Amino acid sequence: MSYQTILFEAADGIARITLNRPDKLNAFTAEMHAELRDALDKVEAGDTRVLLLTGVGRGFCAGQDLSQRKGGTTAPDLGETLDTLYNPLIRRLRALEMPVIGAVNGVAAGAGMSLALACDITLAARSASFLQAFAKIGLLPDSGSTYFLPRLAGDARARALALLAEKITAEQAAAWGLIWKVVDDARLMEEAEALARHLASQPTKALGFIKRALDAAAGNTLDAQLDLERDLQREAGRTEDYREGVAAFLEKRAPIFKGR
Repeated sequence: MSYQTILFEAADGIARITLNRPDKLNAFTAEMHAELRDALDKVEAGDTRVLLLTGVGRGFCAGQDLSQRKGGTTAPDLGETLDTLYNPLIRRLRALEMPVIGAVNGVAAGAGMSLALACDITLAARSASFLQAFAKIGLLPDSGSTYFLPRLAGDARARALALLAEKITAEQAAAWGLIWKVVDDARLMEEAEALARHLASQPTKALGFIKRALDAAAGNTLDAQLDLERDLQREAGRTEDYREGVAAFLEKRAPIFKGR
């Protein structure tokens, strides 16, 4: 597929997806969703060990491009839009058996904020901002935001963010636990790339197991979580990277993990 709304490259275990509609603050369109699906197919099929997601220009992602909602005499089925476009994207990102890094270079609004929250480790430029814009147009937060917000920021802040639809700064987002950290604008991609290189050199299978365990924890009892840790640890103990990690420790050298 030839990409028109995103940029994609993969090398040395790192896949990079860059939203590329800067004149529209990288707002989602049906075409962008199709291109993201294709790019994630390549990520899953290749030898990728970490995914880095960012945007071009002043925006990370402004959510749905509302110009695509103009016209027509019947109300759109937004539930169908979520079922076919947004929900599969969020599910795929969360299910990837590798770390997903978000580098928020500008405004992250609506489903664009949901996209940032769905990443495993999210960095934001100091000038970036976050906005649950849905209430401003008569909608509720979607694309996972009603799941992520209370878990990350707590119920009180989640309700205020959703009901008031007020923009918050990157510093506020970090202080409230919505993202990992804030960096100076000029250093955002430098830090994101360094983090990607580090994660690409780590035991990828184990990192995938960590994601799986953490995702299950909120809905599990302690007994169920202990059982899950046991089962995943059994799988981790059978990987090449575990054997390499132990050997490197005993030999007092840096491990060379292969992601297997």
